[in-house]
Amino acid sequence: MRTTALKRFFSFGCAVIFGLAVSGCQQNQAAPAAAMPAMPVKILAVTMAPVQAQRATEQQKKAVFDFNTIEVERQRKLFDAGVTSRDTYDQAQQAYNNAKADYESAVALRKTQEEQLAYYTIRAPFDGIVGDIPVHVGDYVSSSTVLTTVDENADLEAYIYVPTERSSQARMGLEVELSDTGGTLLEKTRVNFLSPQVDPTLQGILVKAPVHATPEMVRNAQLITARILWSTKPMAVVPVLAVTRQGTQSFVFVAQQKDGHFVASETPVTLGETVGNNYSITSGLNAGDRVIVSSTQFLVNGMPVVPLGA
Repeated sequence: MRTTALKRFFSFGCAVIFGLAVSGCQQNQAAPAAAMPAMPVKILAVTMAPVQAQRATEQQKKAVFDFNTIEVERQRKLFDAGVTSRDTYDQAQQAYNNAKADYESAVALRKTQEEQLAYYTIRAPFDGIVGDIPVHVGDYVSSSTVLTTVDENADLEAYIYVPTERSSQARMGLEVELSDTGGTLLEKTRVNFLSPQVDPTLQGILVKAPVHATPEMVRNAQLITARILWSTKPMAVVPVLAVTRQGTQSFVFVAQQKDGHFVASETPVTLGETVGNNYSITSGLNAGDRVIVSSTQFLVNGMPVVPLGA
């Protein structure tokens, strides 16, 4: 007999979700549209032409403005010295004001066109992998049209819906085992979020657990299996083949010493949950009991036995 920590768990299906994307464990909901990358270069090349032309006009207006700034200052000094007339200075001042207004107008027009250009420039807020692109060149789109998706596959979370009957046991820090659909363990993590509300559709309580697996193992919106370990406690476990049954009662053979020899003693036990290829024993065995795990089909109560290696 060997002792191990028996883990009481409950299995759920869950989805691995990026950021705040909402998805259910027991129903396959569509993942929301993610951030969108830049539009094709052809579109940008066409819309950039007016902006570039306006920038050139702005530079021209600025050159005129700079010249008139110097000129009005020169005419002011000459007027103060009595070299030129008041009319010449006023003309220079007027030319300066006109050049300043033209330059400010060109700057405002350039900013307006850049803002309009930004409407056609779609940029993703983070680096990632571009998904499917359902639109094509020539399609009419609006601000609500999904152009594509971008997945970062980082900072993933497992969304798990716990049945309401388990609400009293749900708490922060519970251990969670994440497995793929084939049963392969992906990683062990812990609950870091517990919703105070019950989902009206699934009638479950949302809990979240961070996922640190690599993108090759887990992807955004992937359905996986989650097992929440509600509690752990030491308990005896024995191989499945070491257990015999008579009706509804389960037995194991325990090697006991009698007159200096070992005999097989048929001992009734109470089985708990299955742990791999072992049964947990909730009662019937004591610490130090030697459970016979081989050739049990040939044993009868009181038969002499010899432990291997004795």
